[in-house]
Amino acid sequence: MAETLQPPEKPLGKPLGKPTGELTLRTLAMPADANAAGDIFGGWVMAQMDLASGIRAAERARGRVVTAAVKEMAFELPVKIGDTLNVYTEITRVGRTSITLNVEAWAHRARHRMLEKVTAGTFIMVALDEHGQPTPVPPEE
Repeated sequence: MAETLQPPEKPLGKPLGKPTGELTLRTLAMPADANAAGDIFGGWVMAQMDLASGIRAAERARGRVVTAAVKEMAFELPVKIGDTLNVYTEITRVGRTSITLNVEAWAHRARHRMLEKVTAGTFIMVALDEHGQPTPVPPEE
C-alpha cells in the first residue's frame, strides 16, 4: 500500500512573525542580482535596506541624509530569484543631526505564499545641509 503524504502543519522554515515598522521599499530579486546557486548577493540586499533607510530618514529630516553607519546586521535566510524583497523601517532615535533606524528585510516567497524575515540591521543616517555639512534634524510636526 502506498504511503499518503500529508502537508506540513505549518510552513517550513523560520516562524513567519510580523514585520516591525513601516513598509518603505519593495523590489523584485532578479537573476542579475544572484550568484550561480540562485541566491541573491547580500550586498544587494544591504543596498536595498540602505535605500529604504535613506527614504525614511530624508522624510523625517525634510532634506538630504547620508549613511553614517550600519550596525548589527546578520543574514538569517537567503533571498532567491523571484522573491519580492520588502524592507520595513522604524525610526528608533533622533539625535541632534542623526536618525537611527531599525531596518528589516523580508522575502515574500510567492511560490510558497509566505513572508520570511531574511535580515535586519541598525542604520544611522545623518542630516546634511545644502553644503554637505551635518545639520540639525528639525522637530517633528
